[in-house]
Amino acid sequence: MAHPSMLRKLVARYEELAAHGAESVDPKIVRQREDTAYTLCVSTGTRDIRDALRVARHAIAAAGEPAAVSAASASA
Repeated sequence: MAHPSMLRKLVARYEELAAHGAESVDPKIVRQREDTAYTLCVSTGTRDIRDALRVARHAIAAAGEPAAVSAASASA
């Protein structure tokens, strides 16, 4: 499993991309969202993004990491 701080950044990135909407027609946004979802799934040992987000959030909370991260620090 990835380090909780990395999971926190991945969750923030996925949420940022998902905020563009599931129906985004921009192929760049769609690809980035798919790539981030895949990375979250691999990092958490899951196959579904909903499960990956649940596992990642649990790992973040268990490690005492802050739940939220700014978009600027997520890309650092």
